[in-house]
Amino acid sequence: MRLHRNLVFATIDALSEIFNEGNYADKVIEKTLKRDKRWGSRDRSFIAETVYEIVRWKRLYTEIAEVKEPYSRENLFRVFAVWATLRGVTLPDWKQIEPTPSRKIKGKFDELSKIRKYRESVPDWMDELGVKELGEKVWEKEIHALNEQAPVVLRVNTLNTTRDNLRSVLNDEGIKAEPVKGYPYALQLEERSNVFRTEAFKKGFFEVQDANSQLVAEFLDVKPGMRVVDTCAGAGGKTLHIAALMENKGQIIATDIYENKLKELKRRAKRAHAHNIDPRAIESTKVIKKLYGTADRVLIDAPCSGLGVLSRNPDAKWKLQPEFIEKIKNTQAEILNTYSRIVKDGGKLVYATCSILPSENQEQVEKFLASENGKDFKLIKDKKLLSSESGYDGFYMALLQKN
Repeated sequence: MRLHRNLVFATIDALSEIFNEGNYADKVIEKTLKRDKRWGSRDRSFIAETVYEIVRWKRLYTEIAEVKEPYSRENLFRVFAVWATLRGVTLPDWKQIEPTPSRKIKGKFDELSKIRKYRESVPDWMDELGVKELGEKVWEKEIHALNEQAPVVLRVNTLNTTRDNLRSVLNDEGIKAEPVKGYPYALQLEERSNVFRTEAFKKGFFEVQDANSQLVAEFLDVKPGMRVVDTCAGAGGKTLHIAALMENKGQIIATDIYENKLKELKRRAKRAHAHNIDPRAIESTKVIKKLYGTADRVLIDAPCSGLGVLSRNPDAKWKLQPEFIEKIKNTQAEILNTYSRIVKDGGKLVYATCSILPSENQEQVEKFLASENGKDFKLIKDKKLLSSESGYDGFYMALLQKN
């Protein structure tokens, strides 16, 4: 691989924004890729993949490079040199890249790889929490799986097409995708590709959605004609799936505290031809109180640590703090307590998170069932999905029924 100066400099600039200014990796990469219209798809994927790789292995690479925060440009070039050396990429003779001690880098890599927090590149507190909640064996496998690059999975939008037809249409556009066993609406790309440019996407034939995430809407057991409330709808990935499962019949009330996310949901719903979605911003408690006792189904896709989606959000390893996890657990309990009141007698509720921690999952459900509001509910079934077992995002979902 030959390194091009403008691509490497763009990579260094992006890393500086992510590490020193605390900006989100996906947003920084999106902005960086718009910098030069002459870049082809190979150039763009070099920048995106290199930035994500270095973000993912930040602790390991900075330790090998012997640099500390805040990182100067010189520091970041040293980190880049570590990445290149470990990838077997020949470094050019540029003044920014001082002679690189390849043997020393490889020796240090071998030495640090014996210690999990360096090998899997995680903060001390996260490594300790993982062991405490999941046990040594499971955490070891799980954090290793969460450091793999996430595959690109599509969810076919059955309001507009079938899985076989979508596969054939994508094939005609030069994109190979395979069905995923056990996931009836999923197609996985053989190679990464910008699917948002395809005609199939513009026609609303699919959404990009992790395979395990696709199981949440199914778990809710919806039927056409029902009244469903998606309480933390966000930009609506699961809302759109529910609309398809309901065949556009009935009503889905999609609520969220962020109005801009609901605007994005409206745009996506239009493209998907999902006509039964009613987005409502939660501006006060009145919005939720009005819905008490009215829904056949309620989905609580609760805010969480996001530890199950580290493979697609590697910068979360460095942004997350233990205090945030404690705080979010209180929020989860509060949301479950309040939003469960929306379920009508005989109705069902799904509590879901993209976390792998029992304290955000099973333990929250157990606490709720033992509470005043939870005494009218019973647990029908729950599902714990680990990346190390499925190859997809870590998820938890519990189906509860109101007596």
